[in-house]
Amino acid sequence: MRIPLIAGNWKMNKSIEDARSFMQAVSDRLPEPAQIETAIAAPAILLETMLEMNSANHLRIGAENCYYEDSGAFTGETSPLALSEMGIPYVIVGHSERRSYFNETDDIINRKVHAVYRNHMTPILCCDETMGRLEAGEKIHWVVSQVTGALKDISDDLARQLVIAYEPSWAIGSGKSASADQAEEGCYLIRQTIADIYGDDVANQMRVLYGGSVNPDNISEIMAKPNIDGVLAGGASLDAKTFLQLVNYQK
Repeated sequence: MRIPLIAGNWKMNKSIEDARSFMQAVSDRLPEPAQIETAIAAPAILLETMLEMNSANHLRIGAENCYYEDSGAFTGETSPLALSEMGIPYVIVGHSERRSYFNETDDIINRKVHAVYRNHMTPILCCDETMGRLEAGEKIHWVVSQVTGALKDISDDLARQLVIAYEPSWAIGSGKSASADQAEEGCYLIRQTIADIYGDDVANQMRVLYGGSVNPDNISEIMAKPNIDGVLAGGASLDAKTFLQLVNYQK
C-alpha cells in the first residue's frame, strides 16, 4: 500500500519569522503519518529553524534543491551532505524552474539524484511538459525523456524509494490546474515508464504525485485517481490554513 504524500514547495518565499508562525499554526493539526505523510520543502536558510520546531510534529522538512557534489568551491550551492547531517529526508530535484531559469539539464539532474541517494535521502523528482508540447501532442516523449534521463544508473532498490512529481509547466503558479483526468494520464504514463525500466513491482511501490495549481477545491478529485499518490503544492502550501485543508482533504 502506497501511503499518500501531501507536500508543499515554498520556493523562495517566507522569512524565518514566517516559518516559525507556520510551524506553530500546523502543530498538532496534521494527520497521522501512517495515514497521510505530510512535508514542506523550504529554502535552505529556513531549514534549521523548522527542524527545531518540528520535534513533536509529524511534518517532514525537505529541501528545495542541492548540488551534486558534497563539498568544494561551489559558491552559493547547498551541500547534500550537510542536508543529510541535518536530518533532511527529502530533496526536490528537477523542478521546471530549475530547468528553465538555471538551465539544469537531464544530466545535471541525474547527478543530483545520485548525490541525494548517496547521502541517504530521498529525491522528489519533478518532470513536466510545456503547453506548447502538450498542444503539439508530444507530451509522452517529453515526460518519458525526463524520467529516463534522471534515473540513469539508479538501481532497482533505490528506485523503489523514489518520489516522482508530475508538474505540467503551464499549470505551475498559473491558477490553471490540469483536470483530474489529465493529471491521472500523466501520472499513469510515469508509472508505466518506471515499469518498463524496473518492472511492475518497483512501479507499484513508487509514489507519483501531481503538482500544478493544486488547491483545497480540486485536491479530493485529484487524489481519487488510482495512479496519483499525493500532491506537490506551491502557492497553496504557503498559507497554514490552506495547507491544513490540503493535508486533511479526507475529512
